[in-house]
Amino acid sequence: MSTTVGGVGSDPASVLSSAPVPGRTFLICGLASLAGLMFGLDIGVIAGALDFIKRAFQADQRTQEWIVSIMMIGAAAGAAGAGTLSYKLGRKRSLLIGAVLFIAGAVLCAFAGSVAMLMVGRVILGLAIGIVAFTGPLYISEVAPPAWRGAMVSLYQLMVTIGIFAAFVSDSLLTASGNWRLMLGIIAIPGFAFLIAVLFLPESPRWFLLHGRTEEARLGMTALLGSRSQADREVKEIGDQLSVRQLGTTMFLRNANFRRSVALGVGLQMVQQLTGINVIMYYAPKIFGLAGFGAGASNWATAVVGLTNVLATLIAIGFADKWGRKPMLNVCFVIMAIGMAAVGLMLASGVHSDTGRYLLVAMVLLFIVGFAAAPGPLIWTLCSEIQPLQGRDFGMSVSTFTNWAANWLVGNTFLTLLSSLGQANTFWLFAALNASFIVFVIFLVPETKGVTLESIEHKLMQGEKLRSIGR
Repeated sequence: MSTTVGGVGSDPASVLSSAPVPGRTFLICGLASLAGLMFGLDIGVIAGALDFIKRAFQADQRTQEWIVSIMMIGAAAGAAGAGTLSYKLGRKRSLLIGAVLFIAGAVLCAFAGSVAMLMVGRVILGLAIGIVAFTGPLYISEVAPPAWRGAMVSLYQLMVTIGIFAAFVSDSLLTASGNWRLMLGIIAIPGFAFLIAVLFLPESPRWFLLHGRTEEARLGMTALLGSRSQADREVKEIGDQLSVRQLGTTMFLRNANFRRSVALGVGLQMVQQLTGINVIMYYAPKIFGLAGFGAGASNWATAVVGLTNVLATLIAIGFADKWGRKPMLNVCFVIMAIGMAAVGLMLASGVHSDTGRYLLVAMVLLFIVGFAAAPGPLIWTLCSEIQPLQGRDFGMSVSTFTNWAANWLVGNTFLTLLSSLGQANTFWLFAALNASFIVFVIFLVPETKGVTLESIEHKLMQGEKLRSIGR
């Protein structure tokens, strides 16, 4: 039995081996899902700190946009390299690297003496998030039993929303002191907790099989499933899957049907980001400030946004496989368009009363419910479902990179849009985009509920219309 960090033997991960099955597997997936918490903390923490950073460094509008968005450049780079990193070093070591980078980035931001140093810290945080956002769900999907796989991966998504909420609450509690350094640095504490948690995780048995370490894979799978016979069957199935070569770039260049699925994945990720979700996540206190809220009230209203995001994500977990992807997306795009249009209308007419301010908050929350219930989680689901097996790694890598690139674009232009288009027109623009995405879903997006991946791939490669490759 291996005694290395990646093994299942005498490292800290062996402590978990005394826990009963299935509690042991649930605990392992729960610890791994803390990667999502790191992701959410990093997204949410800048919202409440930005105004204080602006005053501390006399940062102009464009500088503020770069402080917010430069993290996404690091995340894109981290995600681009995460596949190679997790393949060569293992899932566990990749998560450890991500945790160390997260702590280093948070500490550097907290002690930044200049905007340049703050941006370097944000890039390091982005690298960390790019790595853990790729590796965390991958690890969970590989160690969770098949019957629980969807729920365990959904747990990761839920932890992302909890992280955003926790960051918003932390910012709100620190608003009175104006201590932006503590706002940015305090997330190093959960980062350190995540680092300790990862030390107790076993390496993925699938990774052992990727590197021909069959006996270690069998030992690890037996520890996860509690049955040698079940472990043998799972190891055989994984071995059969791994025999399918990933053709990636070659397949993309030679197969027009594969290019269609990659293009749809890119389109779906662009749609997700152009809804305006990260306008709310990064700039919510500024938006509420436009409506007349003070700094403290703006941050607490932002915390309510984070809580709503958590609760509404449960809708997707509970109903995506009952109602279907397309109906949920279309209904939610209508909801989001109404929310954005209403915010624009209120900003155009002026918000002069407490009732008006609370109504504006309600419309922002309506938008959040719409996003968290469908476009947030379901677009990621669709991106993984539409890619053929031999090109799945390539297709998902392109989709992930697109997500971060579009995320950067939105974060880097919002304040400029506010000043050039005006407050109301900016939100009406996002409302129009959300309404237009209904057309995108109707004509291009397939309904994949209850359809096997093999059936989707067969129809795609037969040249059927994209909207028809589902059921």
